[in-house]
Amino acid sequence: MIKHENIVALEDIYESPNHLYLVMQLVSGGELFDRIVEKGFYTEKDASTLIRQVLDAVYYLHRMGIVHRDLKPENLLYYSQDEESKIMISDFGLSKMEGKGDVMSTACGTPGYVAPEVLAQKPYSKAVDCWSIGVIAYILLCGYPPFYDENDSKLFEQILKAEYEFDSPYWDDISDSAKDFIRNLMEKDPNKRYTCEQAARHPWIAGDTALNKNIHESVSAQIRKNFAKSKWRQAFNATAVVRHMRKLHLGSSLDSSNASVSSSLSLASQKDCASGTFHAL
Repeated sequence: MIKHENIVALEDIYESPNHLYLVMQLVSGGELFDRIVEKGFYTEKDASTLIRQVLDAVYYLHRMGIVHRDLKPENLLYYSQDEESKIMISDFGLSKMEGKGDVMSTACGTPGYVAPEVLAQKPYSKAVDCWSIGVIAYILLCGYPPFYDENDSKLFEQILKAEYEFDSPYWDDISDSAKDFIRNLMEKDPNKRYTCEQAARHPWIAGDTALNKNIHESVSAQIRKNFAKSKWRQAFNATAVVRHMRKLHLGSSLDSSNASVSSSLSLASQKDCASGTFHAL
């Protein structure tokens, strides 16, 4: 059974002839973005503290052999309304046990947070969660996503290339340490990407390099602008990925390892995405 102070707990299970009811731990503090917008003061240090809690929880999951596969700000909830409330990871609907000899290749997650190797239809590992944490850290420091396009095919192409920038003026007051932390998590090669353990030892998390300058005005304005009615809130399953992949024309601009995107997924893979929560629990 999953038991961690930063993970929403499964309290009980009830079964009827037609339904399975999961009783989850009550968390009443609201979503991460809402709390940031409501704040009057918000700093890199605040973002670092949030990410440290996420890293600790995901590291626990990974030690348990569980890959979340859908980490995003909307799945990070505050435990209570208290100002110093801890953050909680929720929604294990796409999670999966990483068993010996069990290769994960199902394309699932949420557009914008999903790792390049997932979109490339390559076998992947728990490193996909670390990529997502990097994306979350990026957003927490500027208020907008590192990858965005109204056209899903173009969005996926950006992710496959790992093309993102620290744009001026939004990143001018953000520390080099924070940027280095993000680069190591949003590393295209999963073998070179930081693990949760490595990320937790980075000076931006474990040291004192996170700045205390108030960045609330800029970050909250961008959150309101970019996440009010965003496609980023919409999780996609294997069927949706098939549709988007058929539109994706990579051409010669991508290296050959990313160019072979399958145009279809097996029914078994689609079921894998839909039933992931039961593997995890």
